[in-house]
Amino acid sequence: MKNFLAGVMLALASAGAAFAADKGTQDEAVAMVKKAVALIKAKGRDAALAEFNNPKGGFVDRDLYIFVLDKDGVTLANGVNQRLVGKNVMQLKDADGKFFIKNFLELGDTKGKGWAPEYKWSNTVTQAMETKQSYVEKVDNLYVGCGVYK
Repeated sequence: MKNFLAGVMLALASAGAAFAADKGTQDEAVAMVKKAVALIKAKGRDAALAEFNNPKGGFVDRDLYIFVLDKDGVTLANGVNQRLVGKNVMQLKDADGKFFIKNFLELGDTKGKGWAPEYKWSNTVTQAMETKQSYVEKVDNLYVGCGVYK
């Protein structure tokens, strides 16, 4: 029985470590945004948005995905939730009632790029409500972001 419990504990610990490894990191989120910004500059807005909206493209990786907003808070790209594309999400609130989209736009307008304040959002992989933080860069009149679950 003692060996059985030890085995179960080891299996649970291994599963937890494997899940943690499957989560995107802050460095990976920043790299994905930089790659997205480079694509916008190289191929133009329309071609880049089409690629960002492709769930099987190069801008969705585990729980990381690119989203793009315009200055009014309209979603132009979202690699995992196509229903948001074309919708104004400025008034969207997180699970705690925070207007987190406004934070993204304000960050882009004041600093150009950086990490927005944390918010609560459903993890696209696990469907669990988790704390999330998004890195956002403003390029032209677009706000390009990618978030990590903590």
